Amino acid sequence: MPSFDEVLKEAGEFGRFQKRVFFLLCQTGVTFSFLFTNVVFLGQAPDSYWCRIPGAAELSQRCGWTLEEERNFTVLPLRLGNGSSSGECERLDVVWDTPVSCASPLAHYGNGSAGNLPLATCHDNWVYKQPHSSIVSEYNLVCGSAWMLDLSQAILNLGFLAGAFTLGYAADRYGRILIYLLSCLGVGICGIIVAFAPNFTVFLVFRFLQGVFGKGTWMTCYVIVTEIVGSDQRIVGIVIQMFFTLGIMILPGIAYLIPTWQGIQLATSLPNFLFLLYYWVVPESPRWLLTRKKGEKALKIMRNIAKHNGKYLSPHFSEITISNEEVSNPSFLDLVRTPRMRRITLILMYAWFTSALIYQGLVMRLGIVGGNLYLDFFISGAVELPAALLILVTIDRIGRRLPFGIGNIVAGIACLITAFLPEDIPWLKTTVATLGRLCITIAFEIVYLVNIELYPTTLRNFGVSLCSSLCDLGGIIAPFLLFRLAAIWLELPLIIFSILAVVCGLLVLLLPETKGISLPETVEDVEQLS
Repeated sequence: MPSFDEVLKEAGEFGRFQKRVFFLLCQTGVTFSFLFTNVVFLGQAPDSYWCRIPGAAELSQRCGWTLEEERNFTVLPLRLGNGSSSGECERLDVVWDTPVSCASPLAHYGNGSAGNLPLATCHDNWVYKQPHSSIVSEYNLVCGSAWMLDLSQAILNLGFLAGAFTLGYAADRYGRILIYLLSCLGVGICGIIVAFAPNFTVFLVFRFLQGVFGKGTWMTCYVIVTEIVGSDQRIVGIVIQMFFTLGIMILPGIAYLIPTWQGIQLATSLPNFLFLLYYWVVPESPRWLLTRKKGEKALKIMRNIAKHNGKYLSPHFSEITISNEEVSNPSFLDLVRTPRMRRITLILMYAWFTSALIYQGLVMRLGIVGGNLYLDFFISGAVELPAALLILVTIDRIGRRLPFGIGNIVAGIACLITAFLPEDIPWLKTTVATLGRLCITIAFEIVYLVNIELYPTTLRNFGVSLCSSLCDLGGIIAPFLLFRLAAIWLELPLIIFSILAVVCGLLVLLLPETKGISLPETVEDVEQLS
């Protein structure tokens, strides 16, 4: 009986059918990038807000004040009397519940000066010029509660982490396309609930669930695409990540056109419902079907692929070799039971963690290069495009392992040089740091491809999901590591990044080269890789 790769070569390794499926699933990269980065626009700091004195709302209504006039009567005297207070987190410790003058309300308290009046910490009575522009103004995430904005992104990353374990396991047990479609449905429903969350607790719960399902869409679409193309076309996985970058470049345009956070949330969540239409055009992975002893269904899909590609399967392709490996529910032990699988798993887990930690750390360190958030965010996404182009140019010529290792090592060296460059040449410091980000982006994108190519079909989705969960852990740790170490010495995080990156670059050189080889079907196939 012919093997799956022999049948695929006969049906067409990257024909019209695969190109259509590939283009459709690439759109998942755009929507996933929306979810991954939209907190930048959902959580924009309000332009202007202040703490309202108790009774000020009623007095303002009686006196016919505008919001600006109310602010002048309450905040301006506070700033004149106490220059250290901005009126955002503190207010005058008075209550306007007795008749006071509309022309000079503070005259009721003696000499009319705020300098002699005590101050009180503001807890829940803020006034915003644009009350629904972001979740910060919607849920009062200011002053003592400002850390909750960071919590919202940490909760999303925890959702990614949970999704990597649960939905990665489910995709290996119940099928790629089923979990993909359920995940798209979950992202859309949770996104709507997040947009209309009545309080911050509900917002966090469904933000977490959106992260769980979002991870399911991203990982399963990546695996489906890789499993239905030939070994020479598996770099299509890199192109999917270019669509992730495209999403980063589109997002600021959406945020610029939509003035409220609810609108942005809906605009970035609702497109996931369109992916449910893929039920009729994207088949189950035939590789997965073979591992579940469903050879007839796999062959039927392969005949359909051949038909759409303008090819014809020979009559002797009446059966496909089915994996003899016992199908069981995958577990972590399956990934470390044999020597080569154990080495691959541990190195990939470290590579995922390091890539995510350094990538997000460098992004946060570089910050916004100008005053226009929308333009700067667009440019920050455009910087990543050369990384994907470099990979596409080199990966089939010199292989995966060398660019993977060099990307990490050069990123580490760039971080080290940046740390010791003098502050009086900022253009050079920024240029070298950007080189570091470019190289770590190369490493980050290659780890996706290598991870898929090094695991057998029986464990592929679970293995990729488990290893990539270390990426989410790195994303959670990155801001804490960056800001805690920077408080000791501003450049100390770069020293840590450089050490982690260089070690990672050396370790990945110990991985097998996967250029041009067939995807392994069983653990035994992986053990035979040189």
